Amino acid sequence: MDAHTLVLLMRAADPPQLDEDAVDALQAQHLAFLQARRDDGVMAAAGPFRDRADERWRGMCIYLVDRERALELASDDPMVRAGWLELLALTWLTRPGELSYGPEL
Repeated sequence: MDAHTLVLLMRAADPPQLDEDAVDALQAQHLAFLQARRDDGVMAAAGPFRDRADERWRGMCIYLVDRERALELASDDPMVRAGWLELLALTWLTRPGELSYGPEL
């Protein structure tokens, strides 16, 4: 089986009170962080959820490293460090070769 690490980004139960400008700045830093992880070759994809049963579920990242390393990397996300997001990491197993990542998708 091929292993993929899914990191769910969840709104913290008690996020800090931030004004709109601070949230906008944090979002820009968050997006830059995600792009840097893609550029580093440790993340295949990331994005927000559109339809969610639980409003705390904000988005997901697919990391190309093991669960422990993915959590270590994701913990440096500015939104996580600010207490705005919390992480939940899962190892997802698929049939060998079932998924491929890259610009050709």
